[in-house]
Amino acid sequence: MKIVIANDHAATDLKFEIKEYIESLGHEVINIGTDDNESCHYPEYGKKAADMVASGEVDLGVLICGTGVGISLAANKVKGIRCGVCSDTATARLIRQHNNANMIAFGARIVGSELAKDIVKSFLEAEFEGGGRHQIRIDMISAIENEQ
Repeated sequence: MKIVIANDHAATDLKFEIKEYIESLGHEVINIGTDDNESCHYPEYGKKAADMVASGEVDLGVLICGTGVGISLAANKVKGIRCGVCSDTATARLIRQHNNANMIAFGARIVGSELAKDIVKSFLEAEFEGGGRHQIRIDMISAIENEQ
């Protein structure tokens, strides 16, 4: 798969570890986050990554900021994006299986590098279960989005 990774200044070091880890799993990674620790604004990185996912340029996205919350809020403003903050592997798996999430976010100040790798692996390996109640709910979310 082709994965975009984006981050702000709070997550630069972790981003490099996660990028390398995703590549070790056999995926192509496009890094669009900041590469230094100078203060920057996560909304621009979250939106740019979300645009790439929404357009189909990449398959999935991984977002990292201090908590994961801010960058996920920015990404979720892009039509077609379903991004959630995950701090454990169960949520990372279920967000794909039940919610068909196409992006994941987590906080560099919240999770350590080993847990972050486990979260990413769980997210990337999971697949949407499709159909039934899960699809109905995804359709309902899309309908809300289309009202805007």
